[in-house]
Amino acid sequence: MKSLSATLFSTLLVTIPALRAELPVKKVITLNVAKKIAAAAEAEANRRHLTAVIVVVDDGGHPLLLHRLDNTQVASVEVGVGKARTAAIFRRPSKDFEDQIKDGRIAALALPGATPLQGGIPIIVDGKVIGAIGVSGESPQEDEDVAKAGAAAAPASIASEGRSNE
Repeated sequence: MKSLSATLFSTLLVTIPALRAELPVKKVITLNVAKKIAAAAEAEANRRHLTAVIVVVDDGGHPLLLHRLDNTQVASVEVGVGKARTAAIFRRPSKDFEDQIKDGRIAALALPGATPLQGGIPIIVDGKVIGAIGVSGESPQEDEDVAKAGAAAAPASIASEGRSNE
């Protein structure tokens, strides 16, 4: 009985570290990084003299940060959240769904959780979608351009966050 207990114990000692080693490491958007992403988008909106709602979400489409710039229509809040959520959970720009509908695939309107409007851009790090940014308030192209400016700031923001934590 003692040898069985010893064998089980030694098996656990070998197995547990191996199990831990197999756990994936998932990059996430911290609040600090979300602020930097939104600041880059806001700078682009200000440079163009635009009003907009800027939303940064995690990979599940849940809001981390929402900025409503001065004089932006209230309706853009829900639209911005929807665009960001769509880009995050479907892992592609929200414009893809708008284009599908324009091309006659109206079934895309029935996708749960999708806001098929241009202006949602996924945030991709190391080939993985870790969140998204959605912008609403101006023309579809302007919304997307502002969102792209925010998304473009993500890699450097994440890298600087990693250095500050070391």
